[in-house]
Amino acid sequence: MKKFCLSLTLCLCLLISGCGGREFAKAREDLAARLDEAECLSFTANIRAEYENKTARFTLSYYEDGEGGRVTVLAPQLIAGVTARIQPGSTSLEYDGVCLGTGELDGFGLSPMSSLPMLVQALKDGDVNAGWSEGGCTVLELQSTDELVCTVWFAPEDMTPRQAELRSDGRVKVFAEISDWQEGIAPAAPDETME
Repeated sequence: MKKFCLSLTLCLCLLISGCGGREFAKAREDLAARLDEAECLSFTANIRAEYENKTARFTLSYYEDGEGGRVTVLAPQLIAGVTARIQPGSTSLEYDGVCLGTGELDGFGLSPMSSLPMLVQALKDGDVNAGWSEGGCTVLELQSTDELVCTVWFAPEDMTPRQAELRSDGRVKVFAEISDWQEGIAPAAPDETME
């Protein structure tokens, strides 16, 4: 009788988690569709990068539109203004004649500067490994690539990302606190009428 009850309990747990799994997968699909429809996306992130022997902190801004994207350093002040460009459909960064050696956090290209494009890519097409509610937030664990897993905390009312952890090699390498999330219509080009 105990085995039967245990089996029944396990089946019920699987059914319940399966229903919740569909709910979280649907939330991720809706978010991906919303991001695909948006003409532009911008946000700011306070980044904490965990290297083997040190911790580094940066404040970065992210912007993308149909022409590509860019990540700009806001802090630390010493390198503020350094900008990396991202071509559409890519997560590789191009610097305008500047070499910024923030260092890679793994062997797959994760660095403080590449973390935001990698996070956005996970939001757009990552597979949902798990989903749950925590501290008033909806949390999704997204498998971005074989090497990278992104766990993202969202405001439940509008699925706006609030914070994220990027994990590779079995360890969280980047923590991001996200603010000023904006998605929508790209600003119009300035009017170039002659006077």
